[in-house]
Amino acid sequence: MASITLSNLVKAYGDTEVLHHIEGGIKDGEFIVIVGPSGCGKSTLLRMVAGLETVTSGEISIGDRVVNSLEPADRDIAMVFQNYALYPHMSVRQNMAYGLKIRKLPQADIDRRVDEAAEILEISEYLDRKPRQLSGGQRQRVAMGRAIVREPSVFLFDEPLSNLDAKLRVQMRLEIRKLQKRLGVTSIYVTHDQVEAMTLGDRLMVLNGGYVEQFGTPIELYDRPASVFVAGFIGSPAMNFLPVEVSSSGVLLPTGDMLSGSHSHNGTALLGVRPEHLVPDDNGLIGIDVDMVEQLGANTLLHGTLSGTENPMVASVTGHVTTESGTQHRFSVASEMLHLFDSETSKRLDS
Repeated sequence: MASITLSNLVKAYGDTEVLHHIEGGIKDGEFIVIVGPSGCGKSTLLRMVAGLETVTSGEISIGDRVVNSLEPADRDIAMVFQNYALYPHMSVRQNMAYGLKIRKLPQADIDRRVDEAAEILEISEYLDRKPRQLSGGQRQRVAMGRAIVREPSVFLFDEPLSNLDAKLRVQMRLEIRKLQKRLGVTSIYVTHDQVEAMTLGDRLMVLNGGYVEQFGTPIELYDRPASVFVAGFIGSPAMNFLPVEVSSSGVLLPTGDMLSGSHSHNGTALLGVRPEHLVPDDNGLIGIDVDMVEQLGANTLLHGTLSGTENPMVASVTGHVTTESGTQHRFSVASEMLHLFDSETSKRLDS
């Protein structure tokens, strides 16, 4: 096992810089999730750690070694890919053992490692099958088994669940988390799915356009997002945003209503309110003109606009709510659940 340090990391293709001065320390045994929209640079960053992409400038350290110039095979890492990358003509056992045979480990040691990994992943009965005889979830277990048998210092996961159906993704992400806890291996996991990120990571690194927007625990990112981007990306459904005026008296909504609260900022700002923090209240100051209802079973999503404006709003209400398009529902929100962001920089404003 090993810690990982990313120091002022830059990646450029010609004159085009795609990763900008990435900084971050990953502790020994920690599970880090790199999350962000498609094209933000997360897979490129992972491939740089793996040695599959060169570093333009900056340093990557694994343990006490700077690994910039080391080949992937010399970095003591194991990578699990999105497409499984299994050899179709080999059995499951042969796929899992292949890397160890290349390293010329004794056959007895290879067999022991493969059998132990297969037992952990509950694929012992499939060891003699070919990949085409397995389901997607079973193939992904084989890919993870191939990584486990190497007994690396670092696991790297590149969107490993993207090809699975929704139900299997939920099951597999729980298994990956339990597996990582059991093995205690430092891990970096890339995904564009923020729910996956929140449930898996000890900490999340949120990338946007090649920049780190925030690096912290899931709860830190949920409770105190550092920017409008993080606030809108973390949490489902996404946070509501309203243009407001802030003064010592409180927050003036576009409707002219004032939400009380003490704020150090004065002037225009962007107010963020999570849909689940809107509480049904007939006397509440926030009205939503509903134009669509989503019944999700445990809760109901009310989509519409802030009454009297064209600002889109979503409220998440516990249980079943029966309503029709065109009706108005009113809500209140606790002052500690309000998030304020700078209108120009989109960065968080401290209350």
